[in-house]
Amino acid sequence: QVQLVESGGGLVQAGESLRLSCQASGRTVSSYAMAWFRQAPGKEREFVASIGWSDSNASYSESVKGRFTISRDNAKNTVYLQMNSLKPEDTAIYYCRARYTVYNYWGQGTQVTVSS
Repeated sequence: QVQLVESGGGLVQAGESLRLSCQASGRTVSSYAMAWFRQAPGKEREFVASIGWSDSNASYSESVKGRFTISRDNAKNTVYLQMNSLKPEDTAIYYCRARYTVYNYWGQGTQVTVSS
């Protein structure tokens, strides 16, 4: 089993930055594909960014491309999401997901609120 705990969310103004962290425990996730998703009130959960075992294998949704950066520190069993130039439409609960073959693990989420 893998446990994921997100942190770093908060209330910021438009244009500011936040860095989310996803700390994994239970197993080493260096070989897991890691991803961030988000869910805004009344909307479905949507993909934000993902990263393979190597930092060179990252992908982003069009809505965050150029503003968000996903990275991982396998030595710390942690994945990060650097969010710059935040917009009010980025307001959501952000979830971390670890995937290995057919197994998916989710964290409890961290709230990000961006005021205009």
